[in-house]
Amino acid sequence: MALPKIGNLAPAFSLRDQDGNKVSLRDFRGESNVVLYFYPRAMTPGCTVQARGIRDSKKALAGLNTAVLAVSPDPVKKLARFVEKQQLNFTLLSDEGHRIAEKYGVWGLKKFMGRESMGIIRTTFIIGVDGRLKHIIDKVKTKTHHDDVLDYISNNL
Repeated sequence: MALPKIGNLAPAFSLRDQDGNKVSLRDFRGESNVVLYFYPRAMTPGCTVQARGIRDSKKALAGLNTAVLAVSPDPVKKLARFVEKQQLNFTLLSDEGHRIAEKYGVWGLKKFMGRESMGIIRTTFIIGVDGRLKHIIDKVKTKTHHDDVLDYISNNL
């Protein structure tokens, strides 16, 4: 599956957040930039490091007029526990059927410790206020993800 093209409108979606509320990408158009990141599973070590980095960068991202939406195939209740346990201050979205992950080209075959399985390929999309895809980070490093996002947005948007 191919990633969306930079310069095109980001593929539309509506998903439930950690509180069960419906969140749509179009809600942000004309209002703020969006960091849309896909991660494999809540409460795993790498995903927790990545989420904490974004949590701790909330003020800097807000100063750059940027909202964060994090998508995983986890159910809403698990997302709520993740938010509570890690004191996350941004929106987590549940894509249990991985329909949106497929739309964004980030659902695919993964290899881990010699085993193959289908899952989320950790990827970040930076979307401008105009709703157009500005940048894709497809080689995400969980420890520096927040810095990579801040660097791109502050230098390019």
